[in-house]
Amino acid sequence: MTYMQLPSRITDFFTSISDNKYVILMWINIMLLLVGTLMDMASLILTPVLLPVAISLGVSPVHFGMIMLVNLGIGLITPPVGSVLFVASAVSKQKIEQVVKAMVPFYCGLFFVLMLVTYIPAISLWLPKFFGVHTG
Repeated sequence: MTYMQLPSRITDFFTSISDNKYVILMWINIMLLLVGTLMDMASLILTPVLLPVAISLGVSPVHFGMIMLVNLGIGLITPPVGSVLFVASAVSKQKIEQVVKAMVPFYCGLFFVLMLVTYIPAISLWLPKFFGVHTG
């Protein structure tokens, strides 16, 4: 990644999309949701690639970490891979289709929480600041 200057190329790509930090965060959210549905938590390997983008936008590394974790947590319960979804299906002895149908309201709630965490940094940063931790 370093030899091919991948982090700087991806930073340039995202900053070429828009100058607005919120638009770029939206695109990062979309990408992480898509990757999270296909790769489970292994998509955390994107952290070294996307963190420079977030820092260049002025986003705290702690806040960006929370954005990534919420996105990838949603990916764990979203088909087609959704490993936690299959565990829930096995434990409840229900077909996967029934479990996904029952999850629809929760997906809406989780998406709302993702938007709150992404666009209101204080939600992610109040606890570290309360304990006096420097959040970048």
